[in-house]
Amino acid sequence: MPLNYPLIFEPTFRDYIWGGRRLATVLGKPLPAEGDFAESWEIVDHGDDQSIVANGPLKGKTLGTLVKDFPQDLFGSKPATGTFPLLFKFLDANRDLSIQVHPDDVMGATLDPPDLGKTEAWYILDAEPGAKVYVGLKDEVTREALAEAVATNKVIDCMHVIEPKTGDCLFIPAKTVHALGKGLLVAEIQQASNTTFRLFDWNRVGADGKPRPLHVDQSLNTIDFERGPVEPRVPQPTSDPVISRLVTCEKFVLDRWKLEGRKSIGGTDKFHIVAILEGKIRTSHAQLDQALGKGSTFLIPAKCGPIQINAVQPTVLLDMYLP
Repeated sequence: MPLNYPLIFEPTFRDYIWGGRRLATVLGKPLPAEGDFAESWEIVDHGDDQSIVANGPLKGKTLGTLVKDFPQDLFGSKPATGTFPLLFKFLDANRDLSIQVHPDDVMGATLDPPDLGKTEAWYILDAEPGAKVYVGLKDEVTREALAEAVATNKVIDCMHVIEPKTGDCLFIPAKTVHALGKGLLVAEIQQASNTTFRLFDWNRVGADGKPRPLHVDQSLNTIDFERGPVEPRVPQPTSDPVISRLVTCEKFVLDRWKLEGRKSIGGTDKFHIVAILEGKIRTSHAQLDQALGKGSTFLIPAKCGPIQINAVQPTVLLDMYLP
């Protein structure tokens, strides 16, 4: 049985202390009735964290199983890897996240257990007035200056801070210090890694009443002090007026579609992750013949070829794939 149809997965939820309820109220996620939830992991193959197929003949299979059993069908001309290389999620920042940094692949390989690095990109779905992101260090902040700021509780003074607006995209390469601020709803594409070093956590305590662990030395050893501030991406036009290029890097490509009417997606001999941010589409495939609205995500395997989608309302979607 080939892997030749678009896949929907069951989301998995993370109830970190900074979460809220907008994954349900805005994106329609089936959260438990009680509690605050920070993240909806839409597509993941990372150790025990596994997306489970929710449609078609392979319903109930994990993404990791598909990688092992159908590598050519899933990856096409891109060399198959031992795991699915990307992770896509939605985040509800109801409180500030910790100021943090992620390793690159070289450093990740030295961890126990080894992990990928984590280069990521954020797309801002909603920003409350005054909401902030902390993205990169101010110019000329040195390791010594940042270490002193940690010791004197002045890390924020070293951070480049902006107030993003809905529709902004920020590219955060591995080794860039960063944090989402409260009041943001975000879509994130990243390498399939879950390694985070916390530099500063707002002097707060976790659910157990104790300060959450910091990783100051690991952070200082990871940060690229030559990188400086991060600014929102300027969307680049493509040969297709529907599609704007937001990010191209060695780990992924991120495109934004503004679609009215019919169009095909996929069919490039590689997989595509598609996430609906606004509007509603109708897909026409035997295993995925349904309407998909805001917050829906699906994966088009390479072997599936192009699928037809019809925007029954003006639609904004993200298309994510390997370069």
